[in-house]
Amino acid sequence: MADQRFTTIRLDGRALRVLAHPLRSRLLSALRIDGPATATALARTLGTNTGATSYHLRKLASVGLVDETDEGRGRERWWRASTTSHDWTERDVEGDLEAEAASDWLKRYYLRSFVERYERWLASAGDWPIDWRAAAESGDAKLRVTPTQLTAFHEELTRLLDRYRDAAAADDREASDVELFYHLVPMDR
Repeated sequence: MADQRFTTIRLDGRALRVLAHPLRSRLLSALRIDGPATATALARTLGTNTGATSYHLRKLASVGLVDETDEGRGRERWWRASTTSHDWTERDVEGDLEAEAASDWLKRYYLRSFVERYERWLASAGDWPIDWRAAAESGDAKLRVTPTQLTAFHEELTRLLDRYRDAAAADDREASDVELFYHLVPMDR
């Protein structure tokens, strides 16, 4: 996206139900990664048809995840992601069986997407300079915490991420976009 300011939207049950669809999730990701596009361009990129793409973009717009830009002429409509990120918690969907199912589907979809992207990195890492390969670390950790402490840890991690987002080096030729994947989940007892 041209505008790299971090913005987020909190998803409610309805928004989760709308987003929990393979094409809609892919459309939102494409707009966030590649920036504004027409339904025709998105259909070509994602291997679908323009009618389906237009329909699903309107569904995403109905819950505030995408919106139209002013770039279109005539019948050509350009779309953009309304935010750079979204989130939700299980408290947002508790008791709404359809929203709980949508939450589960989205989490599994994102996990598969993360694994695919990480595998692409591993396949291409040898093409990157050693400084990038050395800096692209992986790891795991075990913490013993209460739910309250885990919430506090996540809030602190979010503040750290915000600090680095604010220090973005958009005009630095050495800078590159970096993905961070994390999952904070209890281990089996």
